[in-house]
Amino acid sequence: MGYGRGYGMMDNWFGGGIFMLLFWGVIIIGGFFLVRYLIRQSQTAARTTENTALEILKQRYARGEINDEEFEKMKAKLL
Repeated sequence: MGYGRGYGMMDNWFGGGIFMLLFWGVIIIGGFFLVRYLIRQSQTAARTTENTALEILKQRYARGEINDEEFEKMKAKLL
């Protein structure tokens, strides 16, 4: 009558087993999305650094600190 083994909600497949699968499913899916987010963040940071270097090069060229030849040579290295 509810006191013996097998009558509780967590003692059978439809109780404990399903909730355990759901728990681990949420953990695995959450981990997947966390890794995906971190990879995208690192790729965005890398692109920002490249754009910044090119922008600095353009600014130096605009100020006359480097000539056409130097600008083209440095630009080719960046891209």
